[in-house]
Order: sequence, then structure tokens, then C-alpha cells
Amino acid sequence: MLYLIAGLVLFLGVHSISIVNHGWRDATVQKLGAGAWRALYSLVSIAGLALIVYGFGRARENPVVLYVAPIWVRDTMIMVMALVFPMVFAAYFPGLISAVLKHPMLVGVKLWATLHLLVNGSLADVVLFGSVLAWAVVDRISLKRRPCVRSGPRRRGSGTTRSRSCSASPSTSRS
Repeated sequence: MLYLIAGLVLFLGVHSISIVNHGWRDATVQKLGAGAWRALYSLVSIAGLALIVYGFGRARENPVVLYVAPIWVRDTMIMVMALVFPMVFAAYFPGLISAVLKHPMLVGVKLWATLHLLVNGSLADVVLFGSVLAWAVVDRISLKRRPCVRSGPRRRGSGTTRSRSCSASPSTSRS
């Protein structure tokens, strides 16, 4: 379980830098350069993910069962999981899903984690999926408090210049 927790701390920790201190992140990117920042961010993420996979596998060898979901929950979860993938992909392609959900990747991650929590009741499952769900909720809340950052068009011809942290309302957006 220690490897799982260490992996979650690394992976979710590096993904929480903008949640905790967006200014520090921007200053560090300026100091290191975008390429070096991405490389460091990627290495820490990969190390965290590797520890999560290893720790989760080890924790499942001797599971501590907290609850057992009814069979109908598993069948329902499989059907609802089909909604997660379009949500995650919509984060990269402007369209109706992205416009309606505002942050479709976070919605997809929250749905994915919730569905897995409903079906899997071991301690390792609750730690893993509960942590990811909590992170996604905190990240979504933090997006409302982050400064609006304007960037170039997300895609050629898309016509949008808002990044994910800008409000859809023109009265609250900054130049």
C-alpha cells in the first residue's frame, strides 16, 4: 500500500501544482523553459504512475475488502463507462460536449473514478479511485479561482482563444 500511496502523491502532486500555486508554476516554466518543464513534469508523472501500478498490484495480492457491490451495479457501470471516453476526447476537440461540460476531461475523470468506486470495494480501490476523484473535484473548483490566461487558437480554424481556465462570459474575461 505504501507504493500506491507514494505513487499517488507523486502523480497527483505534480498534477496539483497549478491548483496550489499557479504563479510558482508559471515562474518555474519561465526559469527552466517550457521543454525542460514538460520533461520534468513527464518524468515525475511517469514515476508516479509506475508506482501506482506496482503498488496497486501489490495491494491486490492481499485485499482488504470494505464492501461488495451488487451484480447490477457492475452491469450498469459497464454501460455508463462508455460515456467517459467521449468526455475525455472532447477536451481536445472543440464542440458541443466541450461547450456544455466546460471541462470535459475532469468530468470524465470524476465519472470514471466514481463508477470504479461503486464497483470495487477493496481498500486499495478506495484509496486509488477516491484519491483521483478528490483530486478532480478540487481541480475543478480551483479552475474558478485561477487567473484567466489567453492563448492562441486551440486548433487551426476553431476561432476560440480561451484556455481552459477562462470564463465563458465575456464580462468576466481578461485581456
